[in-house]
Order: sequence, then C-alpha cells, then structure tokens
Amino acid sequence: MSGVDETGLRRTRRWVIGTLVGSLALLSGFSLVDSRRHSGIVEDLLRDSDRVTAYQQAAYLSAYEMSLIQEAADNPTGPERGRVLAVDDEMHRATLAIAVAAPDSGDAAEAGTIAQRQINLRQDIVWFLAMLDRGETVKAIDTLDTLIEPSHQRNTERLLQLRDRYQQRYEHNQAAARHDSDRLVWGSVITFVLSLIVLALFGWHTRAHRRQVESLAATDLLTGLPNRAAFTAHVQRALSAARPARSLPGITVLTVNINGFRHVNDQLGPHIGDRLLAEAGWRLAAVVRDGDLVARTGGDEFAILLRDLDPTRADAVATRLRETFDEPFHLDDITVDLEISIGAAAAAADDDVSTLLGHADSAMHDAKQQHDSFRRFSGTTGQDSADRLTLLGDLRRGLTDASQFTLHYQPKVALADGSLSGVEALARWHHPTRGPVPPDQFVPVLETTSLIHPFTERVLTLALEQARTWLDAGHRVPVAVNVSTRSLLDDTFPGRLAALLEAAGVPGELLCIEITEHTVMSDPTTTIDALRRIRGLGVKTSIDDFGTGYSSLSYLKLLPVDELKIDRSFVADMVADSSSHALVASAVDLAHNLNLTVVAEGVEDDRTAAALNGLGCDTAQGYHFARPVPAADLDARFLSSVAG
Repeated sequence: MSGVDETGLRRTRRWVIGTLVGSLALLSGFSLVDSRRHSGIVEDLLRDSDRVTAYQQAAYLSAYEMSLIQEAADNPTGPERGRVLAVDDEMHRATLAIAVAAPDSGDAAEAGTIAQRQINLRQDIVWFLAMLDRGETVKAIDTLDTLIEPSHQRNTERLLQLRDRYQQRYEHNQAAARHDSDRLVWGSVITFVLSLIVLALFGWHTRAHRRQVESLAATDLLTGLPNRAAFTAHVQRALSAARPARSLPGITVLTVNINGFRHVNDQLGPHIGDRLLAEAGWRLAAVVRDGDLVARTGGDEFAILLRDLDPTRADAVATRLRETFDEPFHLDDITVDLEISIGAAAAAADDDVSTLLGHADSAMHDAKQQHDSFRRFSGTTGQDSADRLTLLGDLRRGLTDASQFTLHYQPKVALADGSLSGVEALARWHHPTRGPVPPDQFVPVLETTSLIHPFTERVLTLALEQARTWLDAGHRVPVAVNVSTRSLLDDTFPGRLAALLEAAGVPGELLCIEITEHTVMSDPTTTIDALRRIRGLGVKTSIDDFGTGYSSLSYLKLLPVDELKIDRSFVADMVADSSSHALVASAVDLAHNLNLTVVAEGVEDDRTAAALNGLGCDTAQGYHFARPVPAADLDARFLSSVAG
C-alpha cells in the first residue's frame, strides 16, 4: 500500500510542478507582450512630449515675434526693430522642424501649411520693415493690421491647438503607461513568487528523488532488506558511536547462510529461488528486535547487526533463527525444507567493519564445515580461517606447478588368486616449504572451493597418463580415481572426462570413477544422470565407503554402478566382531545379487583377507597387500599378473 501511496504522491508532485511551470511560462509570455506594448507606449509618450514642447516653442516664438513687430511699429528706431528678422528666422526653423517630424499625413499637411504661412508672412514682415525704414508709417501700420497680425494670430492659435491635442495624447499615454507599469510590476511580483514556488518544489522533488535513489542504492530489490553496502555503513556508524567508550562496543554481527539453496535454485528455477530468498529475508527480519538490522549481503547470505551490551544474546537469536527455518517453505505447490548455518562475532574495542564481518564469516564457514548450525568466533576459529586462507593460496599456486602434485597407487588384489585387479590413485602434495601435506588436510579445503575442478582434472590426467604408460609396457592396469561431489555434479564433467580419455589414448574400461554415498544423497537425480553419461564412455563406476551413509540402499538398485567398496570401519574388526562380520557378509550378498563387484578396504592381516575370501568378496586392498607407492615402486609381482 505504501508503494501505491508513494506513486500517487509522485504523480501529484509532478502535476503540481507541471501546472506551476505552465502558468509561469504563460505569465512570462504575457509579460513579454506587455513589455513590448509598454515600450511602444513609452516611445509614443516621449514623441508626444517632444511635439508638445515643439509646438509650445513655436507658439511662443510666434507671439514673441508679433510683440517685437508691434513695438517696432510704435518705435521704428528702437532696438526691437533689429531683432524682428532674427526671431522670424527662429520661428521659420521651428515650423519647418515640426513639419518634418509630423507623425502622419494629416499632421504633416497641417504643419506644412503653418510653415508656408510663416514663409509668406516673412515677405509681409520684410515689406513692413521697409516701409518703416522709408518713413511710410501709415502704410506699415495698415500692413500690420490687415496682413501680418491676422496671419500671426492664425498661426499662433493653430500651434496652440496642436500643442493641446498632443498634450492630451501625452496625458492619455502617460496614464496608459502608468497602468501598464502597475500591471507589469504585479506580473513581475506574481512571476517572482511563482518562480520561488517552482524552485522550492523542484528542490523538494530533487531531494525526494535523491532520497529515493539513495534508498534504492542501499536496498536489496529482491527482499526489500538493506544490502551489503548499507549494512556495512550501519556497522561502521555503530562502531564509531561506541568507540569513545574505549570498551567493548556491545555490537554483535551474525552471518547466515541458507544450506542447500543452490540446489533448490538449480533444480526448481530462479523464480522459486527468488521467492525463497524473499521469504527467508522476511523470516529473519521477524526474529530480531526493531533496533537490530537484517540485510542481504549477497546470494543466499544474510547478515544481522545486534546492538546489545550482552554478546551472549546472539545465542538466543541464533536459536530463534533455527526455529523459524524449521518451518517448511510453501512456494506455490512446492514445499521446501532448508537449514541454515550461522556465524557470530562480537566486536572488540579495536575492531573495524571488515575485521568484524570477516570474523562472523569465518565462524559461519566453520559451522558449515562442521555440519553445525551455529558457531561463535574465537581466536581458534580465526587462526583456522587464516590457516585455511593461506592453504588455499598455496593450493592455487601449487596447481600451476606440475611438480607439487603427484600420485601414489595402492593395489587392489583379487582374493581368489592374489592377482592385481587394478590400482587406486591417491593424490600426494609436496609443499615447497612445508613438505608433504596429508590429503585429509588439503582435500576438504579444495572441496569447498572451485579449485576442486582443476585439482580433479590434474589427478585424472596423471592417472590416465600412467595407465597409458603401463599399457604401452604391456600391462592393462585399471586405475580408480576418487571424484568429489562438487566435480561429479558439475554438468560439464562427463564431457571433460571424455576429452581427457581421448587425449591420453586410454580406453574407458581402464578407468574407474569412485564416489561416496554422500554424493549420491546430495542430489540423486543429477548423480544418476552423470553416472550414466560416464558409463556411456566405457568408464566403470564405484561407490566408495559403502555403509557409512544412511539412505543409499533405496537408490542402490537405480544407480548405474559396477562396484561396491565396503568401508574399512567394518572390515577392520570383522574377525573379532560378529556384528561387523554380519554387515560385511550382508553387503557382499547384496552387491552380488545386484551383479556388482565387491571391494573390501582396509585389510590389515591374513585372517581378515581369508574371512573376506570365505564370504565370496571379490577384491581387497590394504596394508596387508601393499601401501600406496609411486608407480615406479609398484611391485613387479603385481604388474606381471596383468600383462596385456
């Protein structure tokens, strides 16, 4: 519902901003039009002002000229006489300027008429002055009364009329300009206010968008939980806040891994896998308190930040986490049961984020390796993890060095006649500084990483090269190689095996692939399919350590295998322990009834070999016959029994 509300809010915000921006654009357009119109009014106002001044000046000059003429008539020898023509020249220029600057044809004609009258009047004034100069005063006064004064009066009156008309236009334009100015001011104020509102809304929208982007950047989209970056930032802030106390910060980090998720994702599809992760995230979040934090840190891994002064609360939280995963996941019509591995690490006073998370991851991996649901980090765990990382680095480098990994071979002897029925290839690692490293130290580490694939390929290559060498020497020696669960369940393994057989030139029947019961039970369907493809190459298959599993019997009849190897834990005391003897006898009968060859491991003495032979066991291997040795040291008596 919150998502719908947020979407509606975003739409409303966009609509409001869009409306305001549109209104602002319209106001700006109107303001532009008004500004241009106002500019025209102001220009007209200035022109009218100039015209009013020009007509006023011309009317003044006309009146002034008339007064000078009248004074000259009264006193022909006075100073006014000499100034009449000068003022008349000014009057002439003023009327010509008005005529040139007239705004339209009507005003231009009127101004031209006034200018023409002034030209005609000048001639009368010249006659008038000439009469005065000749002493013809009476004629001069008559000219003044009949010609000059009426013309001057008409010009002056017309100039004043035009002045008044332009004065009215000026006053009208002035009022219009004042009105437009007020409107422009209000428009500017409104535009300014709207601009501020739009800027405020845009800033609000930008901040909201930034918060949304930051939220998305810190959120796992599948589960809605914080992602690894956000979790790291929260842990950093929690450590920084607690550090001034110079004591244990009271912070614990849990890392949670969903066991078996990869299998569910591969078999049921990413859609079911995504739904499983989402529901797993909700379950984890429901267990912790509001002040704690649950995040998905990647793949099928989650992390939990506990803010508590008591680090032991992690034990109670881990218990609740395990309990919540005891309930099956119901996804459509599919029910899935899964378990989790949890690692916990309490922050020390000088821990940083990477150290704390690394400690929690180490504890979680330790829990997974020990098939335990919960482990707390300790100094031993940290040292084991450091040693494991060092060992992984050495293994990675060792796999690029052809001299570090070699094979020893342990004979498999036919109990009926003591002949060599084959050998088991056992990997040996000679570390350049540590010397020989036992297989039980490095093989489990390899099986937890993708390094197991190049390691398996290296062992198969060496074993097939040796089988080819023996074949060229006239000995057909079948070689058995143990293959890990991870390698067998790799869909590309049968194809790569075929390529290795072809490269070595070894027929498939000289190779036997051994798998454990655990491999079968981890994914029966994929295992059966892989074994069928391997047998299609002519390669034999064997179940190693039989009897140590718990459900293989239900699949045994379906498995495309050729051989059953009875685990040494049953063989070692079968002579002294009747129960072990009965179990071995049952395994031999079961295998023979299924047309499988039986191999007994761990035969240490002649009595055990005789007892196995008495039960009809086909093949045995152990220190009683030979220890694993390099190919060059394999006893000649064994090889002579397998001449090609």
